[in-house]
Amino acid sequence: MRVVSLVPSLTEAVARSAPGALVGATDWCTHPPGLDVVRVGGTKNPETDRILSLAPDLVIANEEENRAPDLAALRAAGAEVLVTEIRDVPQAFRELARVLDACGVTARPRWLDEAERTWSSLPEPGTRRTAVVPIWRRPWMVLGRDTFAGDVLARLGVDHLHATHPDRYPRVPLEELRASAPDVVVLPDEPYRFTADDGPEAFPGLPCALVSGRHLTWYGPSLAEAPRVLGEALRAVRP
Repeated sequence: MRVVSLVPSLTEAVARSAPGALVGATDWCTHPPGLDVVRVGGTKNPETDRILSLAPDLVIANEEENRAPDLAALRAAGAEVLVTEIRDVPQAFRELARVLDACGVTARPRWLDEAERTWSSLPEPGTRRTAVVPIWRRPWMVLGRDTFAGDVLARLGVDHLHATHPDRYPRVPLEELRASAPDVVVLPDEPYRFTADDGPEAFPGLPCALVSGRHLTWYGPSLAEAPRVLGEALRAVRP
């Protein structure tokens, strides 16, 4: 089996679960560390010719992270493309199982069982907080409806204020974000790399939690530790 992955979190899942199957991945596929495969460009601008030159049995993609025209071009050239759709935590586990099965993994990996047990045994949050969750600035964009990251936060007791917005990643003026007066502003380090010096200064007087984007937005082995890592970052900031 020869697999090319165009989704960083799925790259990590396949590399951990089907050693030797992965032959290509995007420039953004940073896990596992030291991954030694051919790089095929970005998630939004993959080099289709390079992908095809690897003669993959399967190309793994995601309906949100990858562009439909690129996937259509790969299919037109004869490549088999598996496209995932992941909008919440339970769907992540179902899609991960489907991906690994397509990659020829016959035994369910231990990390997947551990991750599913971790999420299924989460206690009900004692208190709930409201949040705005920027994912980009210039322009400011936030989590909107039906997002995996939004579901992750909700299960940890954080309800983001744009969960019912018509758009999944709406552009919202900074003044409007400030005026919404959330209990906390959640600032992940990807896709935009918010840091202590880049992000919190835009929300004077509001508590800001800097969190791991990998644990907030990735669906793969990081799911097993995500509740602990995110929970610690969120608990460190109180209104």
